[in-house]
Amino acid sequence: MTFPDEHARAQPPLAPPPQCPAHGGPPDGITRLYGPEGDTDPLELYERLRERHGAVAPVLLEGDLPAWLVLGYRENLEVVRTPTRFSRDSRHWSAAREGRLTADHPLAPVSAWQPICVFADGQVHERWRGAVNDSLDRFDRRSLRRHITRAAHDLIDAFCTKGTGDLVHHFAEPLPMLVMTTLLGMPGEYGPRLVEAARDMVKGTKTSVASNAYLEETLSRLVARKHVTPGMDLTSWLIEHPSGLSDQEVEHHLRLVLIMAFESTANLIANTLKMVLTDPRFHAHLAGGHLTWPDAVEQVLWDEPPFMTILGRWAAQDTELAGQQIKAGDALVIGLAAANTDAGIRPDPMAPIHGNRSHLAFSGGTHECPGQDIGRAIAETGIETLLTRLPDLDITCEEAELTWTSSLMVRHLDGLPVRFSRQPKRPAGTGRSAEPEAPFAEQDAAPRQPAAADPEPPAGAALLVKSWWRSLVRWWRGL
Repeated sequence: MTFPDEHARAQPPLAPPPQCPAHGGPPDGITRLYGPEGDTDPLELYERLRERHGAVAPVLLEGDLPAWLVLGYRENLEVVRTPTRFSRDSRHWSAAREGRLTADHPLAPVSAWQPICVFADGQVHERWRGAVNDSLDRFDRRSLRRHITRAAHDLIDAFCTKGTGDLVHHFAEPLPMLVMTTLLGMPGEYGPRLVEAARDMVKGTKTSVASNAYLEETLSRLVARKHVTPGMDLTSWLIEHPSGLSDQEVEHHLRLVLIMAFESTANLIANTLKMVLTDPRFHAHLAGGHLTWPDAVEQVLWDEPPFMTILGRWAAQDTELAGQQIKAGDALVIGLAAANTDAGIRPDPMAPIHGNRSHLAFSGGTHECPGQDIGRAIAETGIETLLTRLPDLDITCEEAELTWTSSLMVRHLDGLPVRFSRQPKRPAGTGRSAEPEAPFAEQDAAPRQPAAADPEPPAGAALLVKSWWRSLVRWWRGL
């Protein structure tokens, strides 16, 4: 990969923070998207790169692997819609062909080629993607929402009597995995360990490879069980799909669905709850009825997409993009968050965008996220259930005290401490012990792992009831 060296040297390099061990800057002044420079405030970094390089910027990934970060909205669409120039097949990547992307590299679990639809184009992609789409479409949406509601109630029951909680750890993170494990036909008790492994793998840490191995082993056992005891679940439907997926192909696609659905939905729930609790403009629009709940979710998808970037695309040929010369084998990072703030399509980032789904939070083109409607359903139904049960939620810290953990692809909220009026658990037998409805009727006969102990919520503070919040709940209930 060749960077525009003259241009890079003609302008002062972006200086890393003083605490950065490589304070002198990376090679040729190219910005790292990892470490202190890339993890501190990625949104600010994207704007600095846009100002310096325009719509496409040269960057370095973990291990100083060169890549291009696509910042412009139209440029991102051009990349995701032209697979003949920008392939999803990572075997094009020169870093992989030259042995620089080793098996133990932190990015290997999310970029090394695998037999799944996100690493394929053309007919192969259509076969694999068709199997996933058809299987996801078999879920009954009404039954799905009822299942999400029950799962949300179970989580709320675990902390509702305490008057305090952390909405990230006690709700936003466990809810998507609890729902997805059921959709895959797994015991719900797998959830806590899978949450930890999934989040670690996506972050690209030094233990990502081990976390990925755990996920693969768990899913391999699941596929073997479903051959013997099939049910009305995604695993069984992928196994029996007319496309004739191999067990390896089924396992890899289950991993893809589980990881993408968990990470994106957990972040969407956390970001929406944070926005509602801290942004006066946001809850004013909600309380006044000027913003519907689906509109609220779309606003969050514009402002704080669950995935900041996606690696990626790989140049299938020498080409040009926004004035940058892209060489065959170069890696491209899809800048979802940066595209959503492109002044060319969003001149006023503070203006609300109601009913507009043209954001790139779920990417675009033929590889647009197939499970986005399920993710929206989990977020909308889960949050509505939470606010109905605990209508006087109030954050117990200043917004400036909230912290984030960032990596190449994700930026997730570390915690969201709240207080509320203590509420009783639901009466025994109120949905908790009832048999799930189809398509969630199948009970996995495999031995169940004990659930990890739920961490104690943070110490509480005095109750603070907000009238606008009660108005919002009444509106949601249709009163």
